[in-house]
Amino acid sequence: SVQPATFAFNEANAAAAEQWIAKYPKGREQSAIIPLLMIAQEQEGWVTKAAIETISDMLGMPRIRGLEVATFYTQYQLNPVGTRAHIQVCGTTPCMLRGSEALMDVCRSKIHHDQFHTNDKGTLSWEEVECLGACVNAPMVMIFKDTFEDLTPERLAEIIDL
Repeated sequence: SVQPATFAFNEANAAAAEQWIAKYPKGREQSAIIPLLMIAQEQEGWVTKAAIETISDMLGMPRIRGLEVATFYTQYQLNPVGTRAHIQVCGTTPCMLRGSEALMDVCRSKIHHDQFHTNDKGTLSWEEVECLGACVNAPMVMIFKDTFEDLTPERLAEIIDL
């Protein structure tokens, strides 16, 4: 993927970042990295190398530590994802037993055969993820911040086609 050379929070997100940093005691500001990376991802659609570096610099931490955090948590997308929807399909045991593989088949046929790729228009992408925390309502997917539970392949296809 093409990495942008620079990153800057927009005005509203810069204010939100400062609010997050202020929540931590002096000397512990680095703890704000997780919410700041999430704000960057919400702004850009994914977490760029420039965003990691900018946020690390804001927090006075080595850039490698910022990269370690961004690569440790699967919630951060380190490559461009669909601009309209990035679908995360839970693939852990409860969802698998209740049909998540059929949901992944829908994603393969409607978006791209392989996860972490966008469709031809760049509007949709998908990936299999670990537990999304709604095992009682398996199978489920998360699209950005929204969860869809008790899904059938037919219903997921409808959601994708919206």
